[in-house]
Amino acid sequence: MLWGIGFNLLTPLFAAELTLANDFLVHLSIAQQPADFFANFIQPDWSFLSNPKVYGIAVTIAIIASLETLLSLEATDKLDPLKRLAPTNKELKAQGVGNIISSLLGGLPITAVIVRSAANINSGGKTRVACFFHGVLLLGSVAFFSAYLNFIPLACLAAILLHTGYKLAKPALFIEFYKKGMSQFLPFVITIVAILFTDLLIGISIGLVIGLIFVIKANYHAAITLIQQDKHYTLLFNKDVTFLNKALLRKFILTIQAHSTVTIDARQAKFIDHDIVETINDFLQTAEDNGITVEVLELYGKESMPTHESIIIQ
Repeated sequence: MLWGIGFNLLTPLFAAELTLANDFLVHLSIAQQPADFFANFIQPDWSFLSNPKVYGIAVTIAIIASLETLLSLEATDKLDPLKRLAPTNKELKAQGVGNIISSLLGGLPITAVIVRSAANINSGGKTRVACFFHGVLLLGSVAFFSAYLNFIPLACLAAILLHTGYKLAKPALFIEFYKKGMSQFLPFVITIVAILFTDLLIGISIGLVIGLIFVIKANYHAAITLIQQDKHYTLLFNKDVTFLNKALLRKFILTIQAHSTVTIDARQAKFIDHDIVETINDFLQTAEDNGITVEVLELYGKESMPTHESIIIQ
Protein backbone atom coordinates (compact mmCIF):
# COMPACT_ATOMS: atom_id res chain seq x y z
CA MET A 1 0.00 0.00 0.00
CA LEU A 2 2.86 2.38 0.84
CA TRP A 3 4.49 1.59 -2.51
CA GLY A 4 1.22 2.27 -4.35
CA ILE A 5 0.70 5.60 -2.61
CA GLY A 6 4.31 6.67 -3.20
CA PHE A 7 4.27 5.61 -6.84
CA ASN A 8 1.03 7.51 -7.53
CA LEU A 9 2.39 10.64 -5.85
CA LEU A 10 5.66 10.55 -7.77
CA THR A 11 4.33 9.73 -11.26
CA PRO A 12 3.19 13.34 -11.94
CA LEU A 13 6.87 14.32 -11.72
CA PHE A 14 8.24 11.90 -14.35
CA ALA A 15 5.34 9.98 -15.98
CA ALA A 16 2.08 11.85 -15.71
CA GLU A 17 0.29 9.38 -17.99
CA LEU A 18 0.72 6.68 -15.31
CA THR A 19 -0.98 8.73 -12.59
CA LEU A 20 -4.28 7.25 -11.44
CA ALA A 21 -7.42 9.31 -11.77
CA ASN A 22 -9.44 10.11 -8.67
CA ASP A 23 -11.99 7.46 -9.67
CA PHE A 24 -9.38 4.80 -8.93
CA LEU A 25 -8.52 6.13 -5.47
CA VAL A 26 -10.27 5.79 -2.12
CA HIS A 27 -12.84 8.56 -1.79
CA LEU A 28 -13.94 9.56 1.70
CA SER A 29 -15.53 12.84 2.71
CA ILE A 30 -13.10 15.10 4.55
CA ALA A 31 -14.32 16.71 7.76
CA GLN A 32 -12.78 20.13 8.30
CA GLN A 33 -14.41 20.39 11.72
CA PRO A 34 -16.39 18.05 14.04
CA ALA A 35 -19.72 19.29 12.73
CA ASP A 36 -18.77 18.22 9.22
CA PHE A 37 -18.15 14.66 10.39
CA PHE A 38 -21.55 14.37 12.07
CA ALA A 39 -23.16 15.77 8.93
CA ASN A 40 -22.47 12.38 7.35
CA PHE A 41 -25.17 10.87 9.57
CA ILE A 42 -28.52 11.02 7.81
CA GLN A 43 -32.02 10.02 8.85
CA PRO A 44 -33.86 7.24 6.99
CA ASP A 45 -36.46 8.17 4.40
CA TRP A 46 -39.51 6.55 6.01
CA SER A 47 -41.60 7.09 2.89
CA PHE A 48 -39.96 4.01 1.33
CA LEU A 49 -41.77 1.77 3.82
CA SER A 50 -44.70 1.81 1.39
CA ASN A 51 -42.50 0.44 -1.41
CA PRO A 52 -42.82 -3.37 -1.53
CA LYS A 53 -39.41 -3.72 -3.22
CA VAL A 54 -37.75 -2.52 -0.02
CA TYR A 55 -38.87 -5.60 1.89
CA GLY A 56 -37.58 -8.02 -0.73
CA ILE A 57 -34.18 -6.31 -0.72
CA ALA A 58 -34.17 -6.21 3.09
CA VAL A 59 -34.80 -9.95 3.35
CA THR A 60 -32.09 -10.67 0.77
CA ILE A 61 -29.54 -8.51 2.60
CA ALA A 62 -30.51 -10.08 5.94
CA ILE A 63 -30.01 -13.61 4.59
CA ILE A 64 -26.70 -12.77 2.88
CA ALA A 65 -25.37 -10.91 5.93
CA SER A 66 -26.37 -13.73 8.29
CA LEU A 67 -24.86 -16.42 6.06
CA GLU A 68 -21.65 -14.44 5.64
CA THR A 69 -21.42 -13.97 9.41
CA LEU A 70 -21.97 -17.67 10.13
CA LEU A 71 -19.43 -18.68 7.48
CA SER A 72 -16.94 -16.16 8.84
CA LEU A 73 -17.43 -17.54 12.35
CA GLU A 74 -16.84 -21.07 11.06
CA ALA A 75 -13.62 -20.00 9.35
CA THR A 76 -12.51 -17.92 12.35
CA ASP A 77 -12.99 -20.86 14.71
CA LYS A 78 -10.64 -22.90 12.52
CA LEU A 79 -8.09 -20.08 12.39
CA ASP A 80 -8.22 -19.45 16.13
CA PRO A 81 -4.99 -20.83 17.68
CA LEU A 82 -6.90 -21.51 20.92
CA LYS A 83 -9.56 -23.52 18.99
CA ARG A 84 -12.49 -21.81 20.69
CA LEU A 85 -16.07 -21.88 19.38
CA ALA A 86 -17.83 -18.58 18.82
CA PRO A 87 -21.46 -18.30 20.07
CA THR A 88 -23.41 -17.97 16.82
CA ASN A 89 -26.68 -16.80 18.40
CA LYS A 90 -24.93 -14.02 20.33
CA GLU A 91 -23.12 -12.92 17.16
CA LEU A 92 -26.34 -12.75 15.13
CA LYS A 93 -28.13 -10.82 17.89
CA ALA A 94 -25.27 -8.31 18.06
CA GLN A 95 -25.32 -8.02 14.28
CA GLY A 96 -29.06 -7.32 14.34
CA VAL A 97 -28.70 -4.54 16.93
CA GLY A 98 -25.75 -3.11 15.03
CA ASN A 99 -27.66 -3.09 11.76
CA ILE A 100 -30.59 -1.26 13.35
CA ILE A 101 -28.30 1.45 14.72
CA SER A 102 -26.30 1.66 11.48
CA SER A 103 -29.41 2.03 9.34
CA LEU A 104 -30.83 4.75 11.59
CA LEU A 105 -27.59 6.71 11.04
CA GLY A 106 -27.55 6.14 7.28
CA GLY A 107 -24.83 3.50 7.39
CA LEU A 108 -24.26 0.34 5.39
CA PRO A 109 -25.35 -3.13 6.58
CA ILE A 110 -23.01 -4.71 9.13
CA THR A 111 -21.70 -8.24 8.92
CA ALA A 112 -18.74 -10.26 10.11
CA VAL A 113 -15.98 -10.39 7.48
CA ILE A 114 -13.31 -13.04 7.37
CA VAL A 115 -10.65 -10.62 6.06
CA ARG A 116 -10.81 -8.43 9.18
CA SER A 117 -11.11 -11.48 11.43
CA ALA A 118 -8.08 -13.09 9.82
CA ALA A 119 -6.15 -9.82 10.11
CA ASN A 120 -6.90 -9.67 13.83
CA ILE A 121 -5.81 -13.28 14.37
CA ASN A 122 -2.65 -12.85 12.29
CA SER A 123 -1.82 -9.75 14.34
CA GLY A 124 -2.07 -11.67 17.60
CA GLY A 125 -5.62 -10.75 18.66
CA LYS A 126 -7.09 -13.27 21.11
CA THR A 127 -10.01 -11.53 22.85
CA ARG A 128 -13.02 -9.34 22.05
CA VAL A 129 -10.85 -6.30 22.79
CA ALA A 130 -9.13 -6.85 19.43
CA CYS A 131 -12.45 -6.51 17.58
CA PHE A 132 -13.44 -3.44 19.60
CA PHE A 133 -10.05 -1.80 19.10
CA HIS A 134 -10.28 -2.58 15.39
CA GLY A 135 -13.58 -0.70 15.23
CA VAL A 136 -12.13 2.25 17.17
CA LEU A 137 -9.23 2.45 14.70
CA LEU A 138 -11.62 2.43 11.74
CA LEU A 139 -13.74 5.18 13.31
CA GLY A 140 -10.68 7.26 14.14
CA SER A 141 -9.24 6.81 10.65
CA VAL A 142 -12.43 7.95 8.94
CA ALA A 143 -12.92 10.85 11.35
CA PHE A 144 -9.38 12.27 11.42
CA PHE A 145 -7.33 10.78 8.55
CA SER A 146 -9.72 10.84 5.58
CA ALA A 147 -7.49 13.23 3.66
CA TYR A 148 -4.60 10.76 3.86
CA LEU A 149 -6.71 7.67 3.20
CA ASN A 150 -7.88 9.23 -0.06
CA PHE A 151 -4.33 8.75 -1.43
CA ILE A 152 -4.74 4.96 -1.33
CA PRO A 153 -5.23 3.36 -4.79
CA LEU A 154 -8.15 0.93 -4.92
CA ALA A 155 -5.85 -1.53 -6.68
CA CYS A 156 -3.74 -1.74 -3.50
CA LEU A 157 -6.81 -2.67 -1.46
CA ALA A 158 -7.74 -5.25 -4.10
CA ALA A 159 -4.23 -6.73 -3.87
CA ILE A 160 -4.56 -7.05 -0.09
CA LEU A 161 -7.90 -8.79 -0.49
CA LEU A 162 -6.46 -11.15 -3.10
CA HIS A 163 -3.50 -11.98 -0.88
CA THR A 164 -5.73 -12.60 2.14
CA GLY A 165 -8.11 -14.66 0.04
CA TYR A 166 -5.22 -16.75 -1.25
CA LYS A 167 -4.09 -17.49 2.30
CA LEU A 168 -7.63 -18.52 3.23
CA ALA A 169 -8.12 -20.71 0.13
CA LYS A 170 -4.64 -21.70 -0.92
CA PRO A 171 -4.02 -24.82 -3.08
CA ALA A 172 -3.11 -26.85 0.01
CA LEU A 173 -6.69 -26.44 1.22
CA PHE A 174 -8.06 -27.92 -2.02
CA ILE A 175 -5.63 -30.82 -1.70
CA GLU A 176 -6.75 -31.36 1.90
CA PHE A 177 -10.41 -31.55 0.90
CA TYR A 178 -9.57 -33.84 -2.01
CA LYS A 179 -7.88 -36.26 0.37
CA LYS A 180 -11.00 -36.28 2.54
CA GLY A 181 -12.97 -37.80 -0.33
CA MET A 182 -15.47 -36.72 -2.96
CA SER A 183 -18.21 -36.25 -0.35
CA GLN A 184 -16.15 -33.34 1.04
CA PHE A 185 -14.37 -32.15 -2.09
CA LEU A 186 -17.29 -31.86 -4.53
CA PRO A 187 -19.59 -29.71 -2.32
CA PHE A 188 -16.59 -27.50 -1.53
CA VAL A 189 -15.64 -26.93 -5.18
CA ILE A 190 -19.22 -26.67 -6.45
CA THR A 191 -20.02 -24.02 -3.84
CA ILE A 192 -16.98 -21.94 -4.83
CA VAL A 193 -17.77 -22.17 -8.55
CA ALA A 194 -21.45 -21.37 -7.96
CA ILE A 195 -20.55 -18.27 -5.91
CA LEU A 196 -18.13 -17.05 -8.61
CA PHE A 197 -20.63 -17.51 -11.46
CA THR A 198 -23.75 -16.26 -9.61
CA ASP A 199 -23.61 -14.44 -6.28
CA LEU A 200 -23.06 -15.23 -2.62
CA LEU A 201 -26.69 -16.08 -1.78
CA ILE A 202 -27.34 -18.30 -4.82
CA GLY A 203 -23.91 -19.94 -4.57
CA ILE A 204 -24.34 -20.84 -0.92
CA SER A 205 -27.86 -22.12 -1.59
CA ILE A 206 -26.52 -24.40 -4.31
CA GLY A 207 -23.75 -25.55 -1.99
CA LEU A 208 -26.25 -26.33 0.78
CA VAL A 209 -28.36 -28.43 -1.59
CA ILE A 210 -25.31 -30.34 -2.84
CA GLY A 211 -24.07 -30.87 0.71
CA LEU A 212 -27.50 -32.08 1.80
CA ILE A 213 -27.52 -34.62 -1.02
CA PHE A 214 -24.19 -36.04 0.13
CA VAL A 215 -25.35 -36.11 3.76
CA ILE A 216 -28.51 -38.02 2.81
CA LYS A 217 -26.43 -40.42 0.72
CA ALA A 218 -23.99 -41.00 3.58
CA ASN A 219 -26.76 -41.58 6.10
CA TYR A 220 -28.50 -43.86 3.62
CA HIS A 221 -25.56 -46.26 3.58
CA ALA A 222 -24.46 -45.83 7.22
CA ALA A 223 -27.82 -46.36 8.91
CA ILE A 224 -28.04 -50.12 8.19
CA THR A 225 -25.26 -52.69 7.99
CA LEU A 226 -25.51 -56.36 7.02
CA ILE A 227 -22.77 -58.69 8.29
CA GLN A 228 -22.55 -62.27 7.02
CA GLN A 229 -20.67 -65.10 8.70
CA ASP A 230 -21.32 -68.35 6.85
CA LYS A 231 -25.04 -69.04 7.38
CA HIS A 232 -25.51 -66.38 10.05
CA TYR A 233 -26.48 -62.80 9.21
CA THR A 234 -26.47 -59.78 11.53
CA LEU A 235 -28.61 -56.82 10.44
CA LEU A 236 -27.44 -53.78 12.42
CA PHE A 237 -29.37 -50.53 12.73
CA ASN A 238 -26.52 -48.14 13.51
CA LYS A 239 -28.50 -44.93 13.92
CA ASP A 240 -31.92 -43.43 13.30
CA VAL A 241 -33.53 -45.26 10.39
CA THR A 242 -35.99 -43.38 8.19
CA PHE A 243 -38.11 -44.26 5.17
CA LEU A 244 -35.13 -43.30 2.98
CA ASN A 245 -33.41 -46.51 4.13
CA LYS A 246 -36.30 -48.75 3.12
CA ALA A 247 -34.84 -49.60 -0.29
CA LEU A 248 -31.47 -50.47 1.24
CA LEU A 249 -33.15 -52.68 3.86
CA ARG A 250 -35.11 -54.56 1.19
CA LYS A 251 -31.87 -55.07 -0.75
CA PHE A 252 -30.19 -56.58 2.30
CA ILE A 253 -33.18 -58.85 3.04
CA LEU A 254 -33.15 -60.22 -0.50
CA THR A 255 -29.52 -61.31 -0.06
CA ILE A 256 -30.32 -63.47 2.97
CA GLN A 257 -30.23 -67.15 1.99
CA ALA A 258 -32.74 -69.78 2.99
CA HIS A 259 -32.09 -72.05 6.00
CA SER A 260 -29.93 -69.42 7.73
CA THR A 261 -30.09 -67.51 11.01
CA VAL A 262 -30.58 -63.76 11.24
CA THR A 263 -30.11 -61.36 14.15
CA ILE A 264 -31.79 -57.97 13.75
CA ASP A 265 -30.04 -55.68 16.24
CA ALA A 266 -31.69 -52.28 16.73
CA ARG A 267 -30.16 -51.42 20.11
CA GLN A 268 -28.12 -48.52 18.71
CA ALA A 269 -31.08 -46.86 16.97
CA LYS A 270 -33.10 -44.21 18.75
CA PHE A 271 -35.84 -43.99 16.15
CA ILE A 272 -37.06 -46.40 13.50
CA ASP A 273 -39.58 -45.28 10.91
CA HIS A 274 -42.93 -47.06 10.65
CA ASP A 275 -42.16 -48.14 7.05
CA ILE A 276 -38.99 -49.88 8.26
CA VAL A 277 -40.90 -51.75 10.95
CA GLU A 278 -43.49 -52.85 8.39
CA THR A 279 -40.73 -54.18 6.12
CA ILE A 280 -39.25 -56.15 9.04
CA ASN A 281 -42.69 -57.53 9.90
CA ASP A 282 -43.18 -58.67 6.31
CA PHE A 283 -39.81 -60.40 6.45
CA LEU A 284 -40.70 -62.11 9.74
CA GLN A 285 -43.89 -63.49 8.21
CA THR A 286 -42.04 -65.06 5.28
CA ALA A 287 -38.90 -66.14 7.15
CA GLU A 288 -40.41 -69.34 8.54
CA ASP A 289 -41.45 -70.49 5.06
CA ASN A 290 -37.82 -70.18 3.94
CA GLY A 291 -36.44 -71.95 7.01
CA ILE A 292 -34.88 -68.76 8.36
CA THR A 293 -34.47 -68.32 12.11
CA VAL A 294 -34.78 -64.69 13.14
CA GLU A 295 -33.91 -63.00 16.42
CA VAL A 296 -35.01 -59.38 16.89
CA LEU A 297 -33.35 -57.22 19.53
CA GLU A 298 -35.13 -54.03 20.62
CA LEU A 299 -36.74 -53.23 17.31
CA TYR A 300 -40.15 -52.41 18.67
CA GLY A 301 -40.84 -49.59 21.04
CA LYS A 302 -38.72 -47.11 19.04
CA GLU A 303 -41.79 -45.71 17.31
CA SER A 304 -45.55 -46.29 17.47
CA MET A 305 -45.42 -50.10 17.39
CA PRO A 306 -46.05 -52.22 20.51
CA THR A 307 -43.05 -52.77 22.77
CA HIS A 308 -41.25 -56.14 22.76
CA GLU A 309 -37.75 -56.86 23.98
CA SER A 310 -37.03 -59.63 21.49
CA ILE A 311 -38.82 -62.02 19.17
CA ILE A 312 -37.51 -65.39 18.02
CA ILE A 313 -39.18 -67.09 15.07
CA GLN A 314 -38.22 -70.68 14.31
